Amino acid sequence: MISNFITWALKNRIIVLLIAVGVTVYGIVAVKNTPVDAIPDLSENQVIIFTEWMGRNPQIIEDQITYPLVSNLQGIPKVKNIRANSMFGMSFVFVIFDDDVDIYWARTRVLERLNYAQRLLPEGITPTLGPDGTGLGHVYWYTLDAPGYDLGELRALQDWYVRFALQTVDGVSEVSSFGGFQRQYQVVVDPNKLRYYGVTLMDLNEKIAANNNDVGGRKFEQSDIGYIIKGSGYIKNIKEIEEIPLKTVNSTPIRVKDVATVQMGGDLRLGIIDENGQGEKVGGIVIMRYGENAKDVIDRIKEKLPEIEKGLPVGVKFKTAYDRSDLIEATIATLKEAVIEEIIVVAIVLLIFLFHVRSALIVIITIPISILISFIMMSWFGITSNIMSLAGVALAVGDLVDAGIVMVENALKSISSEDE
Repeated sequence: MISNFITWALKNRIIVLLIAVGVTVYGIVAVKNTPVDAIPDLSENQVIIFTEWMGRNPQIIEDQITYPLVSNLQGIPKVKNIRANSMFGMSFVFVIFDDDVDIYWARTRVLERLNYAQRLLPEGITPTLGPDGTGLGHVYWYTLDAPGYDLGELRALQDWYVRFALQTVDGVSEVSSFGGFQRQYQVVVDPNKLRYYGVTLMDLNEKIAANNNDVGGRKFEQSDIGYIIKGSGYIKNIKEIEEIPLKTVNSTPIRVKDVATVQMGGDLRLGIIDENGQGEKVGGIVIMRYGENAKDVIDRIKEKLPEIEKGLPVGVKFKTAYDRSDLIEATIATLKEAVIEEIIVVAIVLLIFLFHVRSALIVIITIPISILISFIMMSWFGITSNIMSLAGVALAVGDLVDAGIVMVENALKSISSEDE
């Protein structure tokens, strides 16, 4: 069969050349479209459910949130396993699907079950799905380099400006903030004053919540002009909280400032972020969406950062903490160097030992074509270009070269002996 195929190829050289050109063009397209990453993604096909109920201990979280969710998520098609973790104030449920399941189909089925399980949870508790990324989705880390700025101001800038801007980048699933202080209004209550004025803690909480609200009106027409009426009641500063009335005693209003001290502070932190021992930093982690090309996503992020930087306060700049594209580019460069070196070595060896240029070209041409065929197969089977796959290609090229040299040498000797 092999001899017949070789005979056919020798008699139909134009067809063979056209096939080689077609494979080359298709291979180049496959190289451009194959997702590129530094390391292979071996993470499980999972959907994460996160539920927050701050202030509750792990046992209450387990009994009232984690157990109802896990029990109601049983029975979803194509699920391999369901794992859960309960901790202080938070619950995590990991629904692991079969490897061949589409991730977005899996997220849809989980959402269907969550709509039913919602009624079994405590009032006001809403479980949410984690980002549609994987364990290797952290492709880019950055910090805000801003000497002299307060950590609370930088965290607010990150949460309310930078994060939303980066989430518009194509291929980004989520931007997770880290470091700094999450600013909040804090009402420090004096229990003795509460008892003295006869105000309960619940009354204080309800009055503050009721006075932090905008209300809608209706349209008012006067002299053929329509006016939209609304009531503005959102709290904008500390003084407005202090002036909220709680009750009246002998025609004298009792305000929040009479029973408590209002201040601006930071939310409770469970850790800090330090960069190279130079102090605390504020920044974010860009998480890539499932199945995206890591190199392209990082390039789009870098294009977006200068636009975002224009809207930052004076003196605030981005500083890259982790960039996976450096490792990706180094991996690609290593493969290119290996292929070029192999081509040069093969050409020198064949020219020295065979003294035949056409024989050397036969082996040299097979090297890039075989690499392109490898990328075509990788595209068909959904394999990304990473350290493992590219290293395999480089090693396979070495074996291919050895076989090519042996075959060409045997063919050349056979032709030489026939001529004699």
